[in-house]
Amino acid sequence: MEEGGARFETEGAFYNERMEMNRDITVAVLRAWKERADCSPPSYLDAHTASGVRGVRAALEGYDAILADRSEEAVELARRNVEENGVEDGATVKHEDATVLMRRSRYDVVDIDPFGSPVPFADAAFSATDSLACFTATDTAPLCGAHDSGVRRYSCVPLNTTYHAEMGLRVLIGALVRTAARYDVAATPVLSHSSDHYKRTYLALDEGAKVANDTLEGVGFLSHCFECGARDAHDAEGAAVPATVKRDCDCGARRRVAGPLWTGAVRDAEFVDEVIGELDEGMGTRKRAEKTLRGVRDELDAPTHYDHHKIAQRAGATPSKLDEFLARLRDEGYEATKAHYSGTAFKTDASHDELVALVSEE
Repeated sequence: MEEGGARFETEGAFYNERMEMNRDITVAVLRAWKERADCSPPSYLDAHTASGVRGVRAALEGYDAILADRSEEAVELARRNVEENGVEDGATVKHEDATVLMRRSRYDVVDIDPFGSPVPFADAAFSATDSLACFTATDTAPLCGAHDSGVRRYSCVPLNTTYHAEMGLRVLIGALVRTAARYDVAATPVLSHSSDHYKRTYLALDEGAKVANDTLEGVGFLSHCFECGARDAHDAEGAAVPATVKRDCDCGARRRVAGPLWTGAVRDAEFVDEVIGELDEGMGTRKRAEKTLRGVRDELDAPTHYDHHKIAQRAGATPSKLDEFLARLRDEGYEATKAHYSGTAFKTDASHDELVALVSEE
């Protein structure tokens, strides 16, 4: 098989074709991040390498890549793929458990892409990473509040709302930021997206108790009414639900609270723009990746998004075209953008009641 200029075998180790965009964006991130690295070549750990395709592609970009896996079959396959691509000088394959390896060595960039949740590897990852930590989570049901294990795994109460895709991404980032802060490390999202069956975030790291405390200001709570759809974000007061949270909704129902989770920006717009510029025609998912990243770059920093069709359904109206509705919101003085989570998702500073009223008038 071929992917982004790399040739590789897949028999004998797990390979997911649906994650090609994930890997294409990773390569673009590595290209953009290479300019910020303090050394040349920067080191990159592919902690769960499987077939080795991600690590091989990093080596092809000039990174000193370490490809690790605890499966002997995966290690043998990764070594063959390293040889097939002629990157023996830039890629080392290790038959090691990821956590053990990360506790022993440090790397400029660490990439955690396991089966399921990255949380079991987060502590070790933050101890091993000098500048950029990359995490993928495929356990979307717990993250989005559709499964009770989300509370245990992420030390957070998620809610299964109409914006569940964003809920899951913010639960993941919040858990990772809080984990990093335990080690006096500030973890700041520079690019995050929710795609297909996974969540992906890239966290820039900075050491120091003060900067770690400052980053924690992006952790908060969301209150949500499942009766009328209204929601609000709240700053955290330590790890407790703030006393200022309004539990009784204006519609008369009782609101539920999600958190602690990340309520700040999920990306650095300038960095995302750099990443877009690093996509190329050799990437099989370039068009889709560019569309996704443009959506991430341009969307408002509001901590939740709305679904245009759901708003119309609540208003008992037929939805107009999303672009027309967003233009009307702007004409009314609100900020409004599309959101990358779905084709009907948008973000705005208008309240839920204001949105329903505007749709009702269409």
